[in-house]
Amino acid sequence: MAGLVVAGAQWGDEGKGKVVDLLSEFADVVVRFHGGANAGHTLVVGEDRLVTHLIPSGVLRPGKRCVIGPAVVIDPQVLVAEIDEVQKRGLLQRPEALLVSHRCHLVLPYHKLLDAARESARGALKIGTTLRGIGPCLEDKVARCGLRVGDLGDSGLVNARLSARLPEVNALLVHYGREPVRLEDLHAGLREQAERILPFVGDAGALVRAELARGRAVLFEGAQGALLDIDHGTYPYVTSSNTVAGAVCPSLGLGPRLVEEVMGITKAYSTRVGEGPFPTELADERGQLLRARGHEVGATTGRPRRCGWLDLVALRYAVALHGCTSLGLTKLDVLGGFGPLKVAVAYRLDGRDLQEYPTEPGVLERVEPVYEELEGWDEDIRDLREREALPTPVQRLLKRIEGDLGVPIELISVGAARAETIVSRNPFRRKNP
Repeated sequence: MAGLVVAGAQWGDEGKGKVVDLLSEFADVVVRFHGGANAGHTLVVGEDRLVTHLIPSGVLRPGKRCVIGPAVVIDPQVLVAEIDEVQKRGLLQRPEALLVSHRCHLVLPYHKLLDAARESARGALKIGTTLRGIGPCLEDKVARCGLRVGDLGDSGLVNARLSARLPEVNALLVHYGREPVRLEDLHAGLREQAERILPFVGDAGALVRAELARGRAVLFEGAQGALLDIDHGTYPYVTSSNTVAGAVCPSLGLGPRLVEEVMGITKAYSTRVGEGPFPTELADERGQLLRARGHEVGATTGRPRRCGWLDLVALRYAVALHGCTSLGLTKLDVLGGFGPLKVAVAYRLDGRDLQEYPTEPGVLERVEPVYEELEGWDEDIRDLREREALPTPVQRLLKRIEGDLGVPIELISVGAARAETIVSRNPFRRKNP
């Protein structure tokens, strides 16, 4: 058995929630390792639909241990609401079914107020933040003035930290024309939330290291996608944390040899929410058709996603960043009946072709995609469960992607439901033991 990371290979929204839910059948422990409530994973099982923002997607598998790692920032109001929602479904009935790291930093109301105020003040230079307070919370973490989940058990410490932080926070809010935050209001909310959250709190890193040492299968669930990584993405149109697979090691306190498999998740086309360059975007009726057929609306923000053709240049970059050992391809069914398809195989800039992905927004905004056209298909593929049964044009598309990226596609989603998936092997078992 090994550690397996599932990570987005585009700008997020690739369908990681469904993939993690599916692969958690093979796992003993499912760990969310970064991000916050700015990510939403939509899970569909039968007629049941659940959107999670913090609790790992493995929650729908009874008997699995779910862990929220230290690098995740927790909005306590969102976490309590999610716990309530899943417990209504008969899940998380035992405290040990969910472990929340005591090191997770808390997203407080003033973080969200600052997030919204700054984004509004940017005007035309806005970056498309989800307004969930993630960036300001992580600023406090790095400045060593934040509150952590484990602090909720010490009211004196909470009072001291908030009393020290609020003067500067309120000065900023007033600067942006917003109302200052009252210490008493913060205390009242946190007291109620602490009662619900503290029974689940513990040392996530120690638990995961112990489980891996026992030979247990641990599935690490990423949020967002490689192209939104704070260091390697399309800065400044990125999230506030590292979204690449390698971030799982420092976030949990693991040695890098403990993670042996990385599955990068990509749609059969491309989408992006918010601002930032998007070379293959279809700003026409075909893009609108993709959005409608794929139900492309952000699970967290409700914003319509921008849609475009599959971008192999961007995928090559994401595969390299993650160190992918396999790929999961989602929403393949959406392209059925779409007609001829295109995939970007290079970018053209000032008369020359680029094979490498340029991360500078100014350059990326100027490139023109070089497309290769592929035959489409009209068949409904949702009932197919073997790769060999897929129509010939689908087979060609899969081989074209694998040939370009040099990584096998080992999971194919042919519909929204859990069962509408083709999985070639148990991803936790090595191909060549």
